[in-house]
Formats: sequence, structure tokens, C-alpha cells
Amino acid sequence: MRKLIIGATAAVAIVTGSLVAAAAANADSGTVVRVIDGDTIVVSINNIDQTVRLLNINTPETKDPNKPTECLGPEATDHLEGVLPVGSKVRLEFDVERHDKYGRTLAGVFNAKNQLVNAEIARRGLGVPMVVGENRKFLPPVEAAFEEARTAKSGLFGEGIECTLPAQLAAANEALTAAQSAAPATTSAGAGASATGLATAIVTAKAAKDLLSAARETENSILWAAYSASESTAKLTGLTAVINRAESAHNQLKEQEKTLAAAEKKAEEERVAAVARAEAERKAAAEAEAAAKKAADEAAAAEQARAAAAAAEAERIRNLPVPAPYVPPVQPYVPPAQNYVPPAPPAQSNPYPGYTGPRCYAPGGKSWRPC
Repeated sequence: MRKLIIGATAAVAIVTGSLVAAAAANADSGTVVRVIDGDTIVVSINNIDQTVRLLNINTPETKDPNKPTECLGPEATDHLEGVLPVGSKVRLEFDVERHDKYGRTLAGVFNAKNQLVNAEIARRGLGVPMVVGENRKFLPPVEAAFEEARTAKSGLFGEGIECTLPAQLAAANEALTAAQSAAPATTSAGAGASATGLATAIVTAKAAKDLLSAARETENSILWAAYSASESTAKLTGLTAVINRAESAHNQLKEQEKTLAAAEKKAEEERVAAVARAEAERKAAAEAEAAAKKAADEAAAAEQARAAAAAAEAERIRNLPVPAPYVPPVQPYVPPAQNYVPPAPPAQSNPYPGYTGPRCYAPGGKSWRPC
């Protein structure tokens, strides 16, 4: 009998608890107990804590132990804590399906200012519209608010937050553009530095592209959920085109580096040769100058020696004793000899009188004989 009473009492307690929980789930107001993440809160309804999942909005993941914290997940949580502080009153509105497969209450949540918090999250770009089962009641205001965020480039659409898709795409594009817009290189070192900078930017851009491509393939990726399939394809295609242009520019820089290096090598060789020639010319000129100076010095020394010798000789001569005047000896007078010269014999008359024939003269032509 006692067991029967206990069993009956337990059954009554279970039924009573179920009725209380059902009543709490169907109630339309409560008090915020805590914020779990950017789209989930705990609300006290009739003194029973109920987990409420905001309908038609999905914020970046922060609580899944199998996933890393997603971009703007903490910011979405902070925002929800700001608009729904602990102890604040909320009003709930329901749709076709009131619970999800995790047992959470599905609702549109209105704060004390009668703002649909689901839409306010989307308006700040901290979540994306989504459909849960047949629940579409709050989808239009959430989508409208989401378009406002797109126009204002807020949250997931902003380029000022490092982790967002626009920011990552902009950073990759800016890095590539900056690397390509450097002043034209005039040296191989400059071309090499530009090529290295561009290569780094290309690697970074490719890494960003790979991450974004992987995120795009991930189910329910918040990064890509903000964009349509055509938009996401266009963005990746655009980034790929920029990377391809950068790679082409990088190849050109490497070729320019080689060309400049060859020109610099040739110029250096010519410079070294010119220096060597100049040094040889300088050395030859110095040697010629030294030889000329040596010759001049030797000539000057010789002239100085000659002059010194002449001066010494003149001094020697000047210092010689003066000789006595020369007095020639007196010679006795000898009259010239008188030589007798007999007169020449008279010319011989014709030794051959009457001869009128040819004559043969003796040497001297003074005598002759008939021939």
C-alpha cells in the first residue's frame, strides 16, 4: 500500500511539473536570467528557467566545443548582453514551431523598448537571417534589418574588423596593390626587394583565399552566409584575378632583377677596368715624372759639379804665382850670306846650220837635234 501511495505521489509530481513547464513555455513574458551567446538567452518564466533561441537570426558560433570561435561571435554576445541585461523584462512571440530539436523555445524576443531584438542583431551585422523549420514570422524584419547592415557596412560587412570577409578581401587586395605600386626599381637590389615584398603579399593573399574557400564550403559558415552564391563566387574570382596579376608582376620583377644585375655586373667590370687603366696611367705618369726628375737632378748635379770644377780651376789659376817677365836673349848680328850666281849662258845658236827639218828637243827644251 505504501509503495502504491509513493508511486501515485510521484506520478502526480511528474504531471504537475510537466504542466508547469508547458505553461512556462507558452507564456509570453519573462525575465532575463543570462545570455548564453549571440542568439540564445535564458529567461525565467513563471519562476522556471527556459532556454530561448531567437528566431530567424543566426549569430557566429562561440559555444560549440567542436568549432573555433567564429568572427564577431563574442561581439554578438556582448551586444545581446547590452540590449537584454540580466533582470530585464522581455516579451516573447511564437511561430508555427515552438521548440527545436534541442528542446529550446523558439521565439521572437522584444525588449523593454518593444524592439524586436532578433532584428536589432541583424541591423548591426552581427548575425544573418535564417529559417528554422516552418518558422518565418520574423524573417521579413530580420532580412530588412540585415540589408541595412549591408548598406551601412556594419558588422560582418565591415572592412574595419580584421576577421570579416570584406576586411580579409580588402587586406589581401591592398597588400597586393601596395606591393605593385612601389616606385620603379633602378637597381637589382631594389627589384629584388620589390619582388620579395610582392611574393609575401601573394602568399598572404593565397592563404586568405584558401581560408575563405574552405569557409565557403563549411556548412552554415557565417562569413559566407552574408553573401549570395553569385556574390561569393564573384569575390573569390576577383581575388583570384588580382593574385594572377600580382604573380605576373612578380615574374616581371624577377626578370628585371636579372637584367639589372647583369647590367650592374658589366658596369662594375667596366668600372674596375677603368680604375685599373687610370691606375696604370697614373703609375706610368709618376714613373715618367720620376725619370724626368732624376734626369733633371742628374743634369743639375752635373752642371753644378762642372761649375764647381770650373770655379775651382779658376781659383787655382788665380792663386798661381805671377811668373817673371820674359826677357828674350840677345843674339849677335850675323849679316846675310852673299851667294854668287853666275849669269846664265847665252842661248845656243843653231848647232845645225842650214837644217830646216824637224827638231827633237832635249828635256828642258833648250837643245835639240834633227829628227
